[in-house]
Amino acid sequence: MRAINHIVIHATATKASQDVSATDINRWHKHNGWSGIGYHYVVKLNGSIENGRPEGIRGAHVKGHNHDSIGVVYVGGLDENAKPDDTRTTAQKIALIKLLTRLKKKYPKAIISGHRDFSKDLNGNGVIEPSEFMKACPCFDAKTEYHDL
Repeated sequence: MRAINHIVIHATATKASQDVSATDINRWHKHNGWSGIGYHYVVKLNGSIENGRPEGIRGAHVKGHNHDSIGVVYVGGLDENAKPDDTRTTAQKIALIKLLTRLKKKYPKAIISGHRDFSKDLNGNGVIEPSEFMKACPCFDAKTEYHDL
């Protein structure tokens, strides 16, 4: 069993109207030369949750932390003009809370964060500020939103 210290939320970087599946993401990631889907869970537009990699297998979703994290991705993250945006549907928000609650029970010491929270602290002030985000992903402040789980 892997030690899990982080649960990392991602967005697929697809437009809000584009529904994709774990199968689609698996194909994209294989095309990138990876062994398969890098996330452990995919939250679809309708709130259904699809399995990606088994939890016991190291993910491929956040450099430097794949060994001790679970990757959760929601479908979306871009508005219709392809700009980063929190496009989560109500069903996705509900599903994410249920999934994250279950994962926190299983991994109580794990910290829930967004992918962007793993950016470098460029100015060395101890806070990763929006100007330092290497990516907008997941396009909302997951660390704050899920702090109480």
